[in-house]
Amino acid sequence: MADADKSQDAPFDFEKLVQLVKLMETHGLTEVSLRRGDQKWTLRRGYEATELPPHGGHLDRAAGNAERSVPVAIEPGSSAPPADGTITINSPTVGTFYASPTPEDNPFVTVGARIAPETVVCIVEAMKVFNQIQAEVNGTIVEVLAKNGDAVEFGQPLFRVRPG
Repeated sequence: MADADKSQDAPFDFEKLVQLVKLMETHGLTEVSLRRGDQKWTLRRGYEATELPPHGGHLDRAAGNAERSVPVAIEPGSSAPPADGTITINSPTVGTFYASPTPEDNPFVTVGARIAPETVVCIVEAMKVFNQIQAEVNGTIVEVLAKNGDAVEFGQPLFRVRPG
């Protein structure tokens, strides 16, 4: 058997796999695909995302792109909740915050908007993948904490919401 055939039949090195997962976490990657011979491994972490062709950094409804949403963790943070009873909607990934589907459209939500769990509140783009962020809570937007085009971090609060 040739050396090339042996390397294709050998399993992936576990230590290298662990290193790859750490690199994914460090750089905010949500998916990596590896192929060797007839083996194919796909590593995914975090939330499911929809890859849409970019056009100025937003969705293109006119092109008929399917829209899927990404759930987002809603946490008041590790400290005590604010005295005013609000909670935050946090970014599920590192990326760029977009308040509207296209630069010409109105924002998904503004201060005072009533939201339901399935309400899309923004888009976070990570490596040409556009993640629609759902509210995952009933309530009213009290404050928008990110500006259009801002770079956001994993877990960064994007909105303050008064539940209810």
